[in-house]
Amino acid sequence: MSKRPRFGGASLHERGLVITASCGAASDSAANLTRMGKQARLKKERRAAVPPVGARPSNARWIWLATAAVGATIAIVAGTLAMRSSSTPPPPAGSPSASDQNASPELVQAADAIGFKPSTEPGVGIWEDKPASAAKPPRSTALLAPGTAAPQFALKTPQGKTVSLSDFRGKTVLLEFFATWCPHCQAEAPHLKTMAESMDKSRFAFVSINADSEDAASVFAYHRYFGLPFPALLDPGSPAGSFHQQGAAGPVTESYGLQAYPTFYVIDPQGKVFWASDGEQPDALIRAKLQAAAGAG
Repeated sequence: MSKRPRFGGASLHERGLVITASCGAASDSAANLTRMGKQARLKKERRAAVPPVGARPSNARWIWLATAAVGATIAIVAGTLAMRSSSTPPPPAGSPSASDQNASPELVQAADAIGFKPSTEPGVGIWEDKPASAAKPPRSTALLAPGTAAPQFALKTPQGKTVSLSDFRGKTVLLEFFATWCPHCQAEAPHLKTMAESMDKSRFAFVSINADSEDAASVFAYHRYFGLPFPALLDPGSPAGSFHQQGAAGPVTESYGLQAYPTFYVIDPQGKVFWASDGEQPDALIRAKLQAAAGAG
């Protein structure tokens, strides 16, 4: 397409201009063209000076994006603070039991080298003080059903003492499966200690089994830190674990259908499963299940 000379947006023919052969007509036309050229240049300069269409909306868009970013940041911070407020600080150390105080220097040195330190995370440590009705259903679908004979075991403590389930025949037993690095297990430990110390030892017994094949030093460091008054047993499997590395479930742990830490069983005086669940539990619920099992026995 050919281009027509444009002056102020219209062609010469569109403006009705006629260029004749006379000098005067040519002069007038030249003058008119000069004026029109100036006007076109001025109009073009004025258009150039005006902010292009869309400049202001672009600024508004940046303002909107900045406002949205600030709002999102505030929401994230608020959510983080809310999550932190829904957890408790790491549990404090307890007084070591007499058996832990008499452990061999080699085991104590190995446990010291582990560097055990409890941790926490959002949602940890908030269930123990809730009413029994607040308990959640278990995650595991493999837990042993009530009335099932509890699998027998004979396992060793980190100090080498053998403990068997049959040792507690005639008592109601709370059996806990735990991992030393598990913050939910750590949150439960002080509550289990208090409960074990407050219940009649002639009728009730508490036993913990390490559920991920951790070494003796890791389990001893955990047991000593919380000052637990009941035995924590080793259940070796492969690969082995430690406070710093999760291991595989041992054979006894597998026989109890563990799929989450911690896992709890209440075993009645006849050695049968009375109740089982996993995850943190309200103290009131565990105590009620123990008392109910003892009464049923």
